[in-house]
Amino acid sequence: MEQLLNAMAIFSIGLFVIVLFSVRRAHIRVEYSVSWLIAAATLFVLSRSSALLEWLSQRVGITYPPLALLLIASGVFLVVFYRFSIRISDLKDANIALAQRLAILEYQLHATHESKQTPSQG
Repeated sequence: MEQLLNAMAIFSIGLFVIVLFSVRRAHIRVEYSVSWLIAAATLFVLSRSSALLEWLSQRVGITYPPLALLLIASGVFLVVFYRFSIRISDLKDANIALAQRLAILEYQLHATHESKQTPSQG
């Protein structure tokens, strides 16, 4: 049990460090890093607090606390992934709308350019 908890603590510290370095190098925006930092902190606290982990495992109905930790970790990451899926969907919709607006503007510019050239040629 202790080995799994130690491995989860090391994983959460590694995740925390990677996210901070990514923010520092501008690979990830600060508002998106908050979810990952909260997830890493949650995993670290749970892996270091045996009493809290045992209490949560009893509440969930799991007799083996490290299994509850893995279940909670999976749930935390599913929430983070779901949040980013929503954000990506919003960005895709905004990108499509922007491309459509650009196409309309190009069409209007082209039509205006042709209408100015047509009378001068005649």
